[in-house]
Amino acid sequence: MNEKPLHANPSKNRTPRHRAREFALQGLYQWLLNNEDAKTVVNNIRAAHGFDKADGEYFAALLYGAIEQSIELRAAFAPLVDRGIDELSPIEHGVLLLGAYELKNQLDIPYRVVINEAVELTKSFGGIDGHKYVNGVLDKLAPRLRSDEVASDKKR
Repeated sequence: MNEKPLHANPSKNRTPRHRAREFALQGLYQWLLNNEDAKTVVNNIRAAHGFDKADGEYFAALLYGAIEQSIELRAAFAPLVDRGIDELSPIEHGVLLLGAYELKNQLDIPYRVVINEAVELTKSFGGIDGHKYVNGVLDKLAPRLRSDEVASDKKR
């Protein structure tokens, strides 16, 4: 598992919403590894350098939502992974939680954007081919959570 540090690949061209996703991933990573409560994780992340450039409201919605719905979200993508959830790298696990949360709850964001953002996060912070894995899982999950949108998109 050649994962990059969670501060890797900072970019000056990131949107506030993308930065919110990056910080939410950091929070999920902390939550997965340390089993801390969501409020502690949020407070730690909000104090991080560069957080002021993130969409703080979206960050909180993502992090709290992914943690609160983690059991349901894992159940949604578990049949699509080729190993046990506990065998996923913390980065892949966190990105899949974020992607599944956005697919399920952020219907104003096109599913292709959700998948692309998840892939970009995994490229920035994950292992060498982790982004391909995340892409494959979320690509199979999208029709389950957004059947009408995916079907409409495939007709074009």
